[in-house]
Amino acid sequence: MIEGLLKGKSVVITGSASGVGRAAAELFAAHGARLICADIALDLLEETIAAVKAAGGEARAVRCDVSQKSDVAAAVKAAVEAYGRIDVIYNNVGIPSPKTEQGTMAKLVENTDAQIEKLYAVNVNGVIYGCQLAVEQFRAQGGGGVIVNTASVAGLIGWGGVLYGSTKGAVVNLTRALAIEVAGEGIRVNSVCPAGMATRFITGDRGPLPDAAIERMGQAYPLGRVIDPLDTAKAALFLASDLSSNITGVNLPVDGGLSAGKPL
Repeated sequence: MIEGLLKGKSVVITGSASGVGRAAAELFAAHGARLICADIALDLLEETIAAVKAAGGEARAVRCDVSQKSDVAAAVKAAVEAYGRIDVIYNNVGIPSPKTEQGTMAKLVENTDAQIEKLYAVNVNGVIYGCQLAVEQFRAQGGGGVIVNTASVAGLIGWGGVLYGSTKGAVVNLTRALAIEVAGEGIRVNSVCPAGMATRFITGDRGPLPDAAIERMGQAYPLGRVIDPLDTAKAALFLASDLSSNITGVNLPVDGGLSAGKPL
């Protein structure tokens, strides 16, 4: 196994209190990254920090609501103050589609203006702010740097709901367009596009899904098993590291083959 893929790198991970963000924090730290872990859920974020430190890693917590540019700026500033620079930002925050009172995914016409605004504020604006502020800091350092975004397979195919899919489609094309815009400065921009995972993103406060439910989720994917947060974290690690040094503008599906098509 290759070790130390991010040795000595200063990395900001948003949405690192649970799910993919926590998995990425632990994995990146195991590969030598020095972390700023940013999230709005401070209690869960402290659990992430404790797990990283218990494994011998280095991490600091910053409260961050990505819909507020000033909060994202504070996370980037914390990395510069703590580690002297920022090498990677992983824009990982996202919230799911609004639900109806019956708990089903709301159709487009059932979404309120407030729900639409909130979804775009987090899923789109939060990524834009992270990209903007990272590029500014990369330029101040003389160029170079890596941006990884969490999009979704819902941004690649018509899956996962109209409104949510539209936000992730925005992240997919933001990734492509920004990659071209900053390529001449040595800045790489890619995204991971996971399918549905059995995390708090889906379960909310209901706790872990039963094994039978996880098995049913897995049956939706050609490879036959549910996507694990670590699957997505590993893809993000690849895109953040020099293993992908000549890769930019890519939206990498982590979906068990879902976006490739249905099996015969």
